[in-house]
Amino acid sequence: MSIRSHPQRVLLLGATGTIGRATARALLRRGHEVSCLVRPGATARGLPAEADLRPGDVRDPQSVARDGLRGERFDAVVSCLASRTGAPADAWAIDHLAQRHSLHAARAAGVGRFVLLSAICVQKPQLAFQQAKLAFEAELQASGLEWTIVRPTAFFKSLSGQVARVKQGRPFMVFGDGTLTACKPIADDDLGDYLAGCLDDPSRIGRILPIGGPGPAITPRDQALGLFELLGRPMRLRHVPVGLLDGIAGVLGAAGRVVPALADKAEFARIGRYYATESMLVWDEAAQRYDAQATPSAGTQTLFDHYARLIAGQARHERGDHAVF
Repeated sequence: MSIRSHPQRVLLLGATGTIGRATARALLRRGHEVSCLVRPGATARGLPAEADLRPGDVRDPQSVARDGLRGERFDAVVSCLASRTGAPADAWAIDHLAQRHSLHAARAAGVGRFVLLSAICVQKPQLAFQQAKLAFEAELQASGLEWTIVRPTAFFKSLSGQVARVKQGRPFMVFGDGTLTACKPIADDDLGDYLAGCLDDPSRIGRILPIGGPGPAITPRDQALGLFELLGRPMRLRHVPVGLLDGIAGVLGAAGRVVPALADKAEFARIGRYYATESMLVWDEAAQRYDAQATPSAGTQTLFDHYARLIAGQARHERGDHAVF
């Protein structure tokens, strides 16, 4: 991997998440100086010792400037911020408002570059967190800063929730026949390296960049087949009707109008249905279909490499909040 001869000073947001940690490692490998704005008391597990941890609160309009930038010179902000649950209040507080605070602080401090981790699912927005992400993407593009928006496909952690149950002899659960959707999942380390590479590559400035991992697109059925092959067992599937999620979302949505606490649960059901029925690939608006060939690939690690490490006990399973299973 090439190392920059002119390192940059980078403020990294969302550094304690799995992708944030991978991005911190990638930035440091490339020779950049990395400061991380982290929640007070947040664990530094997985973050390199060379990273400068600065406690602060991205939800506070003044904290990014006061606690993160500290009046010092920074070349770029790299934001891996994302709401934990996708619930509407959480999404608008983090995916939009906290990002906006960070953008305003960066611009006021004279930071010239902003690299944003977004999500490929904003192509067909139906959910609160997608709308919040799109609202900030628009503000970033109009900010006057040099910007790059990275929209990754599925993450390994969101597709690994069934490894343990299959190891226990249970079937792999799929919606419909297991071929309703497809994705090109990308490893945290490969995505972190891609995000870090945006600072080194002028051709990525002013662009929205979808990115997936190496190899062809895979369906849930493909995931199941690969997992059972790694375990040396015949494939066993449990087919779940998509209508089940529709029913759950409908009941919770109606109940949420009476009991506000159930409104978020209805949104979680809608999130589950979205991921069960929409591919995480580039959407061809003209053809009205997802296009695996048009979805770029990066990195070297495949989902089945990750499954093999999980089976062997060589990797930890850190499940994403948006995992369907």
